[in-house]
Amino acid sequence: MDFMLEEELIDLMTFCLQNPESNEITIKKKRIAEIGKELFLDGGLDALENFFFSIKNRIIGEIEKDPSPLRPLWNGLTPEWEY
Repeated sequence: MDFMLEEELIDLMTFCLQNPESNEITIKKKRIAEIGKELFLDGGLDALENFFFSIKNRIIGEIEKDPSPLRPLWNGLTPEWEY
């Protein structure tokens, strides 16, 4: 399941970064937030940090854009994750 979520997150974040004016952004960001909640419930803060680290590296490597502006979508899951 983790692999599938990682691939889905990469697709969603890549879309958001490449299509910032799209009408689909709200839906994509909502799904990113849902996946963050799933990850947190399954593995806590470590899961969020590990997933974001690997996703960030892949996205930067693939499209040369930093997904860090999407980190706040996971705010509110835990006080330790506040961006």
